[in-house]
Amino acid sequence: MLDAGLVLASDSRTHAGVDNFASFCKMTLFERAGDRVFILLSSGNLAGTQAVIGLLKQLNAKEGVPNLWGTESMFDAAMVVSDAMRDVDRRDGQHLAGSGGGFNASFILGGQIAGEPPRLFRIYAEGNFIEASVETPYLQTGETKYGKPIIDRVITRSTSLDDAAQCVLVSFDSTMLRKVTVELPGGACASPAAGDPT
Repeated sequence: MLDAGLVLASDSRTHAGVDNFASFCKMTLFERAGDRVFILLSSGNLAGTQAVIGLLKQLNAKEGVPNLWGTESMFDAAMVVSDAMRDVDRRDGQHLAGSGGGFNASFILGGQIAGEPPRLFRIYAEGNFIEASVETPYLQTGETKYGKPIIDRVITRSTSLDDAAQCVLVSFDSTMLRKVTVELPGGACASPAAGDPT
């Protein structure tokens, strides 16, 4: 989160063991032109993150229920994502725990609602979240060990958008050299606004 705006990136590698690698979009865009834009980056169990995103899309299509289209602030949007995560965990968590796993999905939510500045949140698997601040201008989820030191040395609130984007790509490159579970960022998966036929 910079003075000039937001830079968001997510890798596109997913895996289920050392012999089963694939690419999958981990960045979802929810946008209603002129009103609001939300970018949701996901990490963790792919089935869990897909379930949360699917639930958010279903909620957005309904009237009279809390959803992203009805939120009045980015904080409210983070609460909607958090509630969706808890709903999926309530449904699937005990079954996942029975097989030695658990609900392991986390998100970064960034965006803007008309009338307020851009904001950035890190939402943990438990559904609680933190917001980026002047002291903590960026947030990461997933594999952070190798790329974080690069970002720590470069990013401040006054960093330009171009410099920040280049830094993020170098961070990804550093991580990819050491972890086969990380791949270069892919494009965003769009989710149209309610009533938008596209």
